[in-house]
Amino acid sequence: MIFRIFDCFILPNEGTKIGLEPMNKINKKILIVSSLLGAITIAIGAFGAHGLKSLVDGESLRTFETGVRYQMYHALALLALSFSKHLPAKSLLIVFRFFIFGILCFSGSIYLLAIQEVLPFSVKYLGPVTPIGGLLFIIGWVYLAYSVYKLKD
Repeated sequence: MIFRIFDCFILPNEGTKIGLEPMNKINKKILIVSSLLGAITIAIGAFGAHGLKSLVDGESLRTFETGVRYQMYHALALLALSFSKHLPAKSLLIVFRFFIFGILCFSGSIYLLAIQEVLPFSVKYLGPVTPIGGLLFIIGWVYLAYSVYKLKD
């Protein structure tokens, strides 16, 4: 039997426990991805804290940490979003996609730009990608607010 971390939450096809309904596919997908993103973020952060100290300067290390921080913020936001019962699946997917692409563009470009001095190739062309990722984060948050606003009272 698989160890269940969240025993009080219901997974699909398990029936009802403690009055909770089964988790739908979209919420389950977001929960899985956000959990994996959290684990990956911890690994990347540990690499930055321990593996990069001797390879890059302090400014590059701080830049790398910014990427880790924003990745974790959005992994946690997705984790919270996965437990939403009231938002339509379409809204969840749209916010999910904006946050995932935001992580890839914002944090991904920051990681590469921060370690560019140890890379055998140039990544300076990624500079404009970082603000695009930030814009995707902002759009995701605004769309989330709009989706909540549109809910019927």
